Amino acid sequence: MAEAKKVREDALAVPRRRFEKVNEIIARHGKSASALIPILQEVQEEYRYLPEEILTYVAMVMDLPPSTVYGVATFYVQFSLEPKGKYVIKICDGTACHVRGSDPVKEAIRKRVGLKNEKHTTDDLRFTVETVSCLGACGLAPVVMINDQIYGQMTPDAINVILDKILEEEGDVK
Repeated sequence: MAEAKKVREDALAVPRRRFEKVNEIIARHGKSASALIPILQEVQEEYRYLPEEILTYVAMVMDLPPSTVYGVATFYVQFSLEPKGKYVIKICDGTACHVRGSDPVKEAIRKRVGLKNEKHTTDDLRFTVETVSCLGACGLAPVVMINDQIYGQMTPDAINVILDKILEEEGDVK
């Protein structure tokens, strides 16, 4: 039994160094199964998504089946297994926003950040554009949320001004 534990500890030695930030997150929350969601939330905040190798590592360190960790990561819509941009732009397409013109706003955003076809994230990982069912600000429709900031009564011109400001702050005016 002691020999098996030693083999497991040796197998974890290299990944521990590689996943130092993940280890800090797990240490803060503990290794109980009830800590899994807060751990995944913090990992996603750190990396902007949940990389597969980190999910596997979290499962191994927490002594959980990888299918359990992956199941939680795919069950909750807040988690993403794909990289997201520095700026996550959510366009509300609920009834009030749709009726008041969210589609032209969405198209203006996609055009301004250079997204074509079905892509959601720019190649430089600067912007991710998502359509959501509701942002809970129907009185301000159409509504856009960039990271945690809500912008109401959006028009294509208004969103372009906001995006221009972001790009200017990034040092990249197109």
